[in-house]
Amino acid sequence: MMGVPLDGPTSMYCDNESVKKNASVPESTLSKKHDAICYHKVRESVAAGWIRIGWIQSEKNLADLFTKVLGRSRRQDLLNHMLSRWSG
Repeated sequence: MMGVPLDGPTSMYCDNESVKKNASVPESTLSKKHDAICYHKVRESVAAGWIRIGWIQSEKNLADLFTKVLGRSRRQDLLNHMLSRWSG
């Protein structure tokens, strides 16, 4: 992907059980058309073995750093967790 060789499927983690289910289970139905369109490509990628969808606790979800307004202590906890993974 983008010039970087990938060994096996990419792991994607979410802290929402419904998102995990809808992305991983082809038989699940979505009530809103725009949701169904978005999940179509994700489901296709899961079926092809390009990505794996997994669940992660909200407290450990590093994506929150980039997608949510966080308080100072929560932001610092996530930053420390992220930096410990890279330095480690």
